[in-house]
Amino acid sequence: MTNPLARDKHAMRAKIAQAREKAFQAADRHNHVRAACERVCDVLSDHYGTMLKDVVLSGYMPMRSEIDPLPAMSAHIGPVCVPVIVGRGRPLEFHRWSPEVPMMEGAFKARIPQQRDPMHPHALIVPMLAFDTSGYRLGYGGGFYDRTLEALRADGSVFAIGFAFDVQQVARVPVEATDQRLDVIVTPSRALHF
Repeated sequence: MTNPLARDKHAMRAKIAQAREKAFQAADRHNHVRAACERVCDVLSDHYGTMLKDVVLSGYMPMRSEIDPLPAMSAHIGPVCVPVIVGRGRPLEFHRWSPEVPMMEGAFKARIPQQRDPMHPHALIVPMLAFDTSGYRLGYGGGFYDRTLEALRADGSVFAIGFAFDVQQVARVPVEATDQRLDVIVTPSRALHF
């Protein structure tokens, strides 16, 4: 790995993955998840107001030690979808989700709906490994969310909500030209607006 930026991102991923795992294993994790999901619901309500019932929200099916957005997704009064990886180097697709939808394993072991029902999201809850107070996130390195946010923003407005435990904050995420800034980052203790 000769690229210094790639080296920095790799080192940060390893360090923050350990911190996130500790937060995920904490005895009070469920309280933190509940607080963060309530905050996501508040952020959406504040942003969309009376239009919230018409907003298509994309969440995600939590993997590894990611903070769980399912309570916020279930509480949303409008349609909900989840991302589906359709290929390397391509933006994500989004398919309708509800707690009753049968799921199966997709790419990278992500859970996806068995039946495809494509949707166009207006708001995304975005997972991550790390974030900073400038609105940037560090993902897993596939670039799926960066490509997706770029494409959605080119088609019109989208509201991107980063979702993380507080311990995932770093001083500065190494940023390259393709990295997309988030609109808000929500943790159990706060919402950072950009």
